Amino acid sequence: MSTSNQAFVRTNFIDAEPAPRSESGPLAWIRKNLLATPKDVVLTALAVALLAWALPHVINWLFIQAVWSGTDRTFCATTVQGGTQPDGWSGACWAFVNAKFDQFVFGRYPLDERWRPTIVGILFVLLLVPMLIPKAPFKRTNAILLFAVLPLLAFWLLYGGLGLEIVDTPLWGGLMVTLVLSFVGIAVSLPFGIILALGRRSKMPVIKMVCVGFIEIIRGIPLITVLFMASVLLPLFLPTGFTIDKLLRALIGVAIFASAYMAEVIRGGLQAIPKGQSEGADSLGLGYWQKMRLIILPQAIKLVIPGIVNTFIGMFKDTSLVSIIGMFDLLGIVRFNFTDANWASAVTPLTGLIFAGFVFWLFCFGMSRYSGFMERYLDTGHKR
Repeated sequence: MSTSNQAFVRTNFIDAEPAPRSESGPLAWIRKNLLATPKDVVLTALAVALLAWALPHVINWLFIQAVWSGTDRTFCATTVQGGTQPDGWSGACWAFVNAKFDQFVFGRYPLDERWRPTIVGILFVLLLVPMLIPKAPFKRTNAILLFAVLPLLAFWLLYGGLGLEIVDTPLWGGLMVTLVLSFVGIAVSLPFGIILALGRRSKMPVIKMVCVGFIEIIRGIPLITVLFMASVLLPLFLPTGFTIDKLLRALIGVAIFASAYMAEVIRGGLQAIPKGQSEGADSLGLGYWQKMRLIILPQAIKLVIPGIVNTFIGMFKDTSLVSIIGMFDLLGIVRFNFTDANWASAVTPLTGLIFAGFVFWLFCFGMSRYSGFMERYLDTGHKR
């Protein structure tokens, strides 16, 4: 090998310094996100000190000194060390939640008929889980069963008739009502939101004006006002003797409200699609609905998955507003049971609200995590 070649090899390969390896693992994450700058170090130290002071008190109140079983309020006035103390001195009163748990789930639904909502819940889970798994087979059949067959079957089981005892909707309540309102709102708002978004971008003036007016009017009104109007004002315009079920009014109000917000989320995704995608579809001779169904909408919806799920989460939490029209969702039935003199104590309300908040958080966190999973699963086309 010539002298020049030896010098080239030594310069470029032998004497070259090895490329620094990127750190990974928990320590690298801590160093990068918590200890990167002196300010981060100070804030991290303060946060750790606050957690070290607060967590023992929280854990002690929630679990160690909590009362897990009992039949009335007197049990929640006794600490684990023994000795009875005034109300409010003990830990959380989980005995109250345990005693009222069935009511928190089913409301005032008759005890002998609670097998019916239980079956509906089991069917819902059995159909929802395969729908959420991307590679599960028979997606179309599953979607038809979940969004078309199950609602009809659920209405028959929950309300009754055709051989089943009729259970009026004022007896429905608890988590069951929260899930019914959320499912209907989600199932209706997404397709109607897509239609409204397409209508707002339409070149036909009448359709565009109607969609814009609907979206802007509904988005400018609080949901509590929509529910109040559906419950109080709507009956004033109906013929004498004609009424609309209160639950149906709430379902329509929630669905309309969520559809208006969903329309703006979908419109944002449509605006993010490059114009070349539409021009390419036109060059292939695709019609408007073929272009939207096969090319534009799949890309737009993928881009706005966080916004869609954010709307779903907000709608799930807003179902608690139906309490203003005399319906008892999960939060409403929990608050209603605070008036039970048998469980009246200083710790009962806080314990019940923590339970309701945890249930809401559990569902919202699950939707958020699934949203992140779908974003990663559908992001393969953009990886470099």
